[in-house]
Amino acid sequence: MSALLLAQPTLFAQAAEKNVSLNPIDLVLKSSGPVFVVFWMLVVMAAAVWVIAILKALQLARMRGALHAFEREAFNLVDAKDLFDAARKHTGSPGGRVVLALSKRGGSARVLESIARRAVVEEQKRGGNMMTLLGSIASSAPFIGLFGTVWGILDAFLRIGREKSASLPVVAPAIGEALIATAVGLFAAIPALIFYNLLNRRLDDVVSELEAAAEQWVSIVAESDQSLGIPSDKTVAQGGRGPVVRSTPPAYGSPGYGG
Repeated sequence: MSALLLAQPTLFAQAAEKNVSLNPIDLVLKSSGPVFVVFWMLVVMAAAVWVIAILKALQLARMRGALHAFEREAFNLVDAKDLFDAARKHTGSPGGRVVLALSKRGGSARVLESIARRAVVEEQKRGGNMMTLLGSIASSAPFIGLFGTVWGILDAFLRIGREKSASLPVVAPAIGEALIATAVGLFAAIPALIFYNLLNRRLDDVVSELEAAAEQWVSIVAESDQSLGIPSDKTVAQGGRGPVVRSTPPAYGSPGYGG
């Protein structure tokens, strides 16, 4: 009889262990509140990584293709008027937008270079849209998953203290939640980091090509101004009826001011 009584706790423990489900889906659905929130937050972040990566890859491919198309048309052009006309046909190209920026204002070669650099920066911002979010996910997802891990382990210790037992039925669910949170955090962070580096490299390549081409376009515009005998404080703006000389307003206090 005594042997049967001693064997009963062991039998109950074995039966309980058989009833413990370590299925990841069951662990997530039955997880504690904080771990449940962390899990679904990381799932949303992981899905966002792939959506952003696909959209950015398509955008950068379009930008590069449009830039190359404009460069092919503008390669043999030596006159600013022809260059501006080509830019109006390629308003969707980064190169076309840079040249259009040069056509709106003028001045010395240094001023034109400044205008071109500003236009290139705008194109870089356009191409870098949502890259910050991708980098933020790559850097923060592991720590969000770590929070779920810490909470799961803490829950395991609380269950041990509450049940006065460290058996598998007591600690397995909490430890399983913790490990799943860690895994999902890495699943979101690793692709985000890889995509961020790849897309950032493609963006740098596009910007480098644009900067190199912008130097040539600045030279064409500056040389066209010189060949027409236009002073350095004026520019040739392409109007509908041909070149129009647009001068900058006189400085305050100069002989021409207010006249």
